[in-house]
Amino acid sequence: MTNEQTAIRTTYFSIIGNTILAIVKGLAGFFGNSYALIADAIESTTDIFASFLVLLGFKYAKRPADENHPYGHGKIEPLITFGVVVFLVVSATIIAYKSILNIQTPHKIPKSWTLIVLGIIIIWKEISYQIVIKKSRQINSSSLKADAWHHRSDAITSVMAFIGISIAIIFGKGYETADDWAALLAAGFILYNSYLILRPALGEVMDEQLYDDLILEIRAKSIEVQGVLGTEKCFIRKSGMKFHVDLHVIVNSEISVKIGHDIAHTLKDYLRSEIKNLGHVLIHIEPHN
Repeated sequence: MTNEQTAIRTTYFSIIGNTILAIVKGLAGFFGNSYALIADAIESTTDIFASFLVLLGFKYAKRPADENHPYGHGKIEPLITFGVVVFLVVSATIIAYKSILNIQTPHKIPKSWTLIVLGIIIIWKEISYQIVIKKSRQINSSSLKADAWHHRSDAITSVMAFIGISIAIIFGKGYETADDWAALLAAGFILYNSYLILRPALGEVMDEQLYDDLILEIRAKSIEVQGVLGTEKCFIRKSGMKFHVDLHVIVNSEISVKIGHDIAHTLKDYLRSEIKNLGHVLIHIEPHN
């Protein structure tokens, strides 16, 4: 299975899971008198649209390189990540606004059975996070990582709701707004995580050098190729799930242009066979001394 197929299947998993949870949370929040659960349902609903956005991005990124896009269409991925972050910020803003309104408005104490619903949701969302984040690391996908953090933020807002509802139930009258405060705190956490997701995607768009471990691996593999005496500059930029490499290698200054050309091609093929997810590899030959 290709990286793109893995990403698409994982995104469908997120869409189906979030759809089911949005319905469950909304019904439980309405009948259980819990705005924290309703806030959770709002976030899950925005997660559905965000996952659809990620899905569209993956389908577009699958397009092969063409005359106008010689490096492929992978740069759409960090742009999709920006869109996912917008959904996170919007959901956090709605939750915060509604929480403040509910704090000012007297309402009933949440039903105790909502804690059971929340407990199941917390476990499921953490499992979902672990599944999606593992896949995002396997295929080096920033937008899939953002989608994973939707699951984690959902789990955390559910934990906040669990604590708030527990306080309201245990202490009773006068603590009805505890779950609203919990929802407000969760909104702040979602905003913070939005920044954590946005920052690496922005670095990807700006071709920021963030891949020191990969550079070390490329240098180590390069000197395994016969004729390569060492390496100099090594620049990496990420496009979608592929890493494009510009590498300067040192060779014997006495060899012919033809031999130098052959070494460059051999090195390129070797690096792409030994290291996963390399895209274009441009080799520049430097004479020794």
